[in-house]
Amino acid sequence: MAGNIWLIRHGETSWSRELRHTGRTDVPLTEIGEQQARITGQKLTDITPSLVICSPLSRSRRTAELAGLQPGSFTDDLLEWDYGAWEGRTTTEIRAELDDPNWVVWQHLIPPGITPGEQLTDVAIRVTRVIDRCLPEVLAGHDCVLVAHGHVLRILTATWLGLPPIDGRLFALDPARLSALGFEHEQQVIKQWNT
Repeated sequence: MAGNIWLIRHGETSWSRELRHTGRTDVPLTEIGEQQARITGQKLTDITPSLVICSPLSRSRRTAELAGLQPGSFTDDLLEWDYGAWEGRTTTEIRAELDDPNWVVWQHLIPPGITPGEQLTDVAIRVTRVIDRCLPEVLAGHDCVLVAHGHVLRILTATWLGLPPIDGRLFALDPARLSALGFEHEQQVIKQWNT
């Protein structure tokens, strides 16, 4: 029987609470975010992962620590989407600046800013490497846990399901929630979402 890839989005930060695009800026967890991470850890008591991989940013590292996880590695492949010029900005602010009431990050190119920015296809390439790293463990019946960020984990989910990366927009993911990807027979599926 195959194992699962468990996904944990980091706990709340001040920027996630304010709905700011938080890519590479290293924003710490709030007190609520720390509480969320501890609660998520309580849900992991029956899971003994053979592999725990974490984003190197402090909000993910701290979430893993408070959840009782000991990452075997930290990888840039689990960094959040690099939002370039949109880093730290809200959708409302960007829509006003562009005079485009329908703008959403999923459907537009990311312009460079403080960081170079990256496109959806770039993120999909990164998360494919993470999936490739987990797949042998999962097929051998072991669980993996990934601790990272909202958009990158949503893109990873779309990639796992064989969907284009833009379909990550369909999978809302709240802070410090637990989700699982796995198999139903040979089909790659979502086993649990946002609990």
